[in-house]
Amino acid sequence: MGRRSILVATGWVATAAAATLIGLGAIRLVGESITGTPGGVRSEAEIERALAAPEPVPTGTTGAASTAPDTSAAPSASSGARRGFATDGGTAVAECGAGGVRLVSWAPAQGYRVRDVDRGPDDDVEVTFQGPTREYELKVRCIGSEPVSVADD
Repeated sequence: MGRRSILVATGWVATAAAATLIGLGAIRLVGESITGTPGGVRSEAEIERALAAPEPVPTGTTGAASTAPDTSAAPSASSGARRGFATDGGTAVAECGAGGVRLVSWAPAQGYRVRDVDRGPDDDVEVTFQGPTREYELKVRCIGSEPVSVADD
């Protein structure tokens, strides 16, 4: 039985070594797509240049992420001016139209959440961003055909 145990242990070690070598060979063959950063490691100067260059924004968008896409209707020809607003708690985009002002999109800042939204269309709209220690309320109204941030009544 001693010889049989040695053969089983040797076979197990040989199988484990072969599987490890095959795995390492496969990872080396595939390369950076599994183990590294796609495109390689960037220098500090390359990162600074990339951050300094403005990111292209497609025509007709504001660049703000929407947490609630507008599925009520397609944009109408009577849509007025569209404008973005920012607070420390988050950002929002509003536009003036025939029915009044409406929130097009809103996104909380990191560490904040959306507590309440009145998206309109109405005389005024608002979104409230709740953070761990503070709350920011953004209220927007149309003055003329321009959306303008106003103080809460």
